Amino acid sequence: MTATAETTVYPHTHPAYRVLRLAVAVLGIVALAWIPLRNIDVASFSTANYFSYFTVLSNVLGVVALLVGGLVDPQSTRWQLFRGAATLYMVITGIIYAVLLANIDVTLNDKWINDTMHRYLPLVLLADWVLNPPRVRITDRQAVSWLWFPLVYGVYTLTRGPFVDWYPYPFIDPRTQGYLQMAIGLVVLLVAFVLMALAVNAAGRWARRWRYGIDKRPLTPDEIESGESEVEA
Repeated sequence: MTATAETTVYPHTHPAYRVLRLAVAVLGIVALAWIPLRNIDVASFSTANYFSYFTVLSNVLGVVALLVGGLVDPQSTRWQLFRGAATLYMVITGIIYAVLLANIDVTLNDKWINDTMHRYLPLVLLADWVLNPPRVRITDRQAVSWLWFPLVYGVYTLTRGPFVDWYPYPFIDPRTQGYLQMAIGLVVLLVAFVLMALAVNAAGRWARRWRYGIDKRPLTPDEIESGESEVEA
């Protein structure tokens, strides 16, 4: 990677987009806080369980991405990797909800909250990723590494579940389906998540070339080995 590439400074996103990011972030904050605040005096409500839903955690990361993108709009590779990860988690949230959870009670009983966290914010994060793609190229290896968070979440859920006798989603609950069937289902989900990560990254690459007219140059052997992002000289 050349010295020129390392010191490249990219322009910030258009102010109109940044204002929209902030507006949606505020909506996300209200949606995330509404249920805990409303149930603060309800004995049966568990804040720990609420923040053990992947939906809630992914929305927290999505709101952070929108807030920082609206207020500061960093252009570094590290930040673009965070944006990509947050976008992937929200895409996972939207797709898994639509395919597996649309008719299942996941605590978000208020329609506007349910729609905001499962539909609107995932669409906004994906649209922002495509309309304002990263100006650095993210490798497929880096995109797949975004899956560390769902993997850690799965370990956390399966470790915590027996102690509290509660699991957030039926597909990660071994009490009714057994560990073997659950494991097979989770492997299928993992494969789907890998494909989603590659698809989100591919969408960013395509949008990057379409939006900025940046052509892809081949990675050097050192970049391939280290998994670094590709930056134009």
